[in-house]
Amino acid sequence: MNKIKIILCKEWAEVFKHRMVLFTVVFLPLMMTALPLGILWGTGEVGSTDSLEGTIDSEMPEPLVAAMCPEGLSGADCFQVFMVSQFMMLFMLVPVAIPVTIAAYSIVGEKTTRSLEPLLATPITTLELLAGKCLAAVIPAVLATFGAFGLFALGSRLIVANPMLLTALLDARWLIAIFVVGPLLAIMAVTFSLMVSSRVSDPRVAEQVSMVIIVPVLGGFFGQMAGLFVLDRTLVTWVAVVMLALDLGLLFLAGRVFQRETILTRWK
Repeated sequence: MNKIKIILCKEWAEVFKHRMVLFTVVFLPLMMTALPLGILWGTGEVGSTDSLEGTIDSEMPEPLVAAMCPEGLSGADCFQVFMVSQFMMLFMLVPVAIPVTIAAYSIVGEKTTRSLEPLLATPITTLELLAGKCLAAVIPAVLATFGAFGLFALGSRLIVANPMLLTALLDARWLIAIFVVGPLLAIMAVTFSLMVSSRVSDPRVAEQVSMVIIVPVLGGFFGQMAGLFVLDRTLVTWVAVVMLALDLGLLFLAGRVFQRETILTRWK
């Protein structure tokens, strides 16, 4: 554990000197929090009109209402839940974008500065090295995700007066998404980025290729916006199960892909 801790502290001291990393860790979660809160505030003001109430009741699809809105909520309340749920998907970008920014530089950055070769020549094992670099990227991403959701929960409590509406906004599907799927997404993004970073020789190429991992999250966002599926508790639970299996496979593959002997003897 001491070796992993040393790698962890070394990574943080290195990556947080870059302004882009600080921008991603601090401002991206704040922006993703402001979007659903702004939607909640705006739809609350508009949803108070009687004319909108009847329009929402007649136009919102019945399966969508059943999946997102518990009994007892008005049409306007359901409209708020629907709109906020669309933009809550953007929270899932936080545990993906932040670790990609950190991990993409992790290996290839040390290649360019010629500090990786002395590190690989030490008695540290490949597992300890990858664990330290993985945790260095996952921990800030997970903490930023939890913090952003906490700010959203606090903001929702201040904006929403209806306790039932607040419960619908902060229901189990989002708790599972934030506290289970979020960390699993971060691990997936970091593992993929480490594999990419260990195979390329330019930090910019590593970051650009690693950003491909954001595509599935954007696909989920646009798919829900288009009505292709409803992100209910069952779907989120299945996503968590699939993500766990995928992470285990990627972690195993990362250990096989990262060949320290090749890096020491062939990389130029």
